[in-house]
Amino acid sequence: MHTMTSTGNLTIEPDDLVLVTGATGFIGARVVENLLTRGFRRVRCLVRPSSDRRPLEDVVARFPQSRVTIATGNLLAPTDCVEVARDAALVLHLAAGTGHKSFPDAFINSVVTTRNLLDAIVTHKCLKRFVTVSSFAVYSNTGTRWPHSLDESSPVDARPHLRGEAYCFAKVKQEQLVADYCSRHQLPYVIVRPGYVYGPGKQAISDRIGISTFGIFLHLGGSNSIPLTYVDNCAEAIVLAGLTAGVDGEVFNIVDDNLPSSRRFLRLYKRDVRRFASIYVPHAVSYVLCYLWERYSERSQGQLPPAFNRRKWTAYWRKTRYSNERLKTRLGWSPKVSTSEGLRRFFDACKAAHA
Repeated sequence: MHTMTSTGNLTIEPDDLVLVTGATGFIGARVVENLLTRGFRRVRCLVRPSSDRRPLEDVVARFPQSRVTIATGNLLAPTDCVEVARDAALVLHLAAGTGHKSFPDAFINSVVTTRNLLDAIVTHKCLKRFVTVSSFAVYSNTGTRWPHSLDESSPVDARPHLRGEAYCFAKVKQEQLVADYCSRHQLPYVIVRPGYVYGPGKQAISDRIGISTFGIFLHLGGSNSIPLTYVDNCAEAIVLAGLTAGVDGEVFNIVDDNLPSSRRFLRLYKRDVRRFASIYVPHAVSYVLCYLWERYSERSQGQLPPAFNRRKWTAYWRKTRYSNERLKTRLGWSPKVSTSEGLRRFFDACKAAHA
């Protein structure tokens, strides 16, 4: 069913072309669906040759009157970027190197690809808004008082390489590139930073809750709130960041209301999906263990990778509150799927997958 969006306070018209990169990803297909539901008829979806197109094609099939094109290409190829960016008034850039473990791979697939896309956009001179999807991973709680309240004014990690996470490093560098490039070339842009995006189709338990090792789940989150955002809520926030006029240059955190604690999430998961062994590690203990791992990694001169360290501990397991106030007041967003309903859908899907 089509729901035409009023264009009185929007950046684009219903017949303007919208480019969605990463359109076959976990969030991408929902972003396309949200655009089509709002009545935006021209959507170009960039997908990789190896991507599974079926979920995206299922979405497109429900909107036979729309003009959706699925373009196969690689953002590492400048010629592909020039072609897919042609005539695009709005670009929702979701593509990222999420599965890359090494720093060079993550940088190439998040930063170099974004630079290629921006170079192509500049040549066409038709952009009205560029939205890049970043992550809560860019934030650092180091040096802040406890308990910390995280919002868009919170500091981004100034030395992300020290956390030992390629994804965090690449996202910080990607944000820096977008802000600098768009300022120099006078391109209107918005940055969105989702928390942990969950929903059917993604079975993993967030590292913010804990990690599995040697067959036992180490519960590290304890009473911490988990910054969840249901995939449909996240997709709508991304679309609103592209459509809402008057927010150029702003940053928006995407996180739902009524966030569960790590302890409550784990209890519900065990009740509704499957039971497994877990051990709660108190915060003081996990901090000391991260410190010891960090020190041993330094003494081994990197032979033991710094997978756990104090910077990662403060980013993921330090007690933190989260705010979505700017998202609500500036974009008029509200979570259409409540946290209780989102968790029910997620647990049902996980249970079916484990059956």
